[in-house]
Amino acid sequence: MVIMTMTSPRAFLPVLERIAEEIERTPGRGRPADYIPALAACDPRSFGMAVAELDGTVYGVGEWRQPFSTQSVTKVFTLALDLAREGDELWEHVGREPSGNPFNSLVQLEYEQGIPRNPFINAGALVVTDRLQTRTGDAAGELLAFLRAESGNSSLDFDQEVAASETQHGDRNAALAHFMASYGNIDNDVPVLLDQYFRQCSVRASCADLALATTFLARHGIRADGTRLLTRSQAKQVNAVMLTCGTYDAAGDFAYRVGLPGKSGVGGGIIAVVPGRCAICVWSPGLDERGNSVAGVAALDRFTTLTGLSVF
Repeated sequence: MVIMTMTSPRAFLPVLERIAEEIERTPGRGRPADYIPALAACDPRSFGMAVAELDGTVYGVGEWRQPFSTQSVTKVFTLALDLAREGDELWEHVGREPSGNPFNSLVQLEYEQGIPRNPFINAGALVVTDRLQTRTGDAAGELLAFLRAESGNSSLDFDQEVAASETQHGDRNAALAHFMASYGNIDNDVPVLLDQYFRQCSVRASCADLALATTFLARHGIRADGTRLLTRSQAKQVNAVMLTCGTYDAAGDFAYRVGLPGKSGVGGGIIAVVPGRCAICVWSPGLDERGNSVAGVAALDRFTTLTGLSVF
């Protein structure tokens, strides 16, 4: 079934319904992120999926209105907010290459002199948050305001339980931040940076919220109110880094199976972009060994297969 030429409202809904039926019959959904106690109790069989079109029409299936812990999905928005402010100077402090290592690895930082491989591994996200903090004085607050505006949901907020859980179990992130600070690649005091970072990761939002918030990348950098956040070239850059680095050390497999820019989080969410057409968010908290939602990747694989939409 190919629906690329369909222009009626909710054009993708039959595809989403078919995907939800297939996912429901799929055994084995992975395991929640039990190393973050606040996420360990999530039901791995939960599933929601939403599509937001360029005009703000949003629809979905399953638990697409159920808020969940966004975790690393928010790194996309923090990157866009900082890139809009400082432009190419950002890339002097963080790279654009896949890491090939786990998202919380310290291995590459030493021999690459404190410059993280990309903005979506933890070290790179810490650098981006640090730079946004320097420019705004409240990186997490800036992120939350953006998500509320783009989603149209003023009730979006931080999950204090998740933020506290991350703080209590955040030794690896603290080590990454201190190590980069020793190379002069962190501006703010590490405790301040970590507080901002953990709050950023604790935002709760639904598939509907995140699909809507991501459509600025499908609109080549234009926000919901018609103003431009990123240049067309910068939006291309963010999408490109999502494609090559957005799903930890499984980015190659994700590109092979899905064929869209995407960003996952260990809360089970994945956002994806069809440039010029729509944005997608899928959620299911059961993860594979690389930290990506098992059902989420499968659902996006089916979406691009059934619709014929990809960047390739």
